[in-house]
Amino acid sequence: MIRSRALALVLPAAALLVTVLPATASADTPYTSYVALGDSYAAGPLIPTQIGLPPGCLRSDHDYPALVARTLDITDFRDVTCSGATTDDLTAPQSVALGVNPPQLDALGPDTELVSMTMGGNDIGFASIIGECATRSPLAPLGAACKDYFTAGGTDQLAARIGETAPKIEAALEAIGKRSPDAKIVLVGYPAILPDKGPGCFPVVPFSAGDVAYLRGVEKELDAMLAEQAEKAGAEYVDTYTPTIGHDICRLPGTKWIEGLVPTAPAAPVHPNALGEAAMAKATVAALY
Repeated sequence: MIRSRALALVLPAAALLVTVLPATASADTPYTSYVALGDSYAAGPLIPTQIGLPPGCLRSDHDYPALVARTLDITDFRDVTCSGATTDDLTAPQSVALGVNPPQLDALGPDTELVSMTMGGNDIGFASIIGECATRSPLAPLGAACKDYFTAGGTDQLAARIGETAPKIEAALEAIGKRSPDAKIVLVGYPAILPDKGPGCFPVVPFSAGDVAYLRGVEKELDAMLAEQAEKAGAEYVDTYTPTIGHDICRLPGTKWIEGLVPTAPAAPVHPNALGEAAMAKATVAALY
């Protein structure tokens, strides 16, 4: 969801990647044209090989949309995902390093047959949430300083942001349907960033047990909102949280599919690595059949 210039260190073993790559789809796949929309969880920042324009979108040829396109043998594929994107960038140009990404919805057409979108994390302020929690939580390792900050005064700011993002997702799905009325629309959720159970792995990941529980709940609430909006719009929701449980940022290299604040594989901090994008692709392909 965020942009990062951090350099990662270790490429996951090819054998491990094979275990989560999507199975080859049947030759009679009904999709020949596919447009991928979304933020950095769809774009795969810093995962080799970075391709496309503008370079600042940090788009990988091994992001989950590219893997879906290859699995389905899509002949007309347009990947306009871009790191840092919000729902505003679906209908307006997004300025990034070394260029401008056109409005993502401009890639759609009446003949588009498949559309995927991962969006909403930046609308609720993913980068600022991680920054605040990484700074505040270590100051109270036995407490929940990050939760206390976001719920001060009795109002949960992050829950409110998720509520405010819901109509934006609703509007986005409606706009996709108008531009591509015959397309299959899949709204792809966010994978398990933190352990699904337990206290986390402080201080390696500098979130206290209380804040891990809080942030885990925030992500689940965000995914639940996306699932609800997909159902309302008649779109397909892709759950990437459940199949990535046990591969969170606290796991060892090779097992983790989401990198920590200091990546151990080529990926942006707190983002899927190549294994994570492959797992998201596998879940997306499964939802289409």
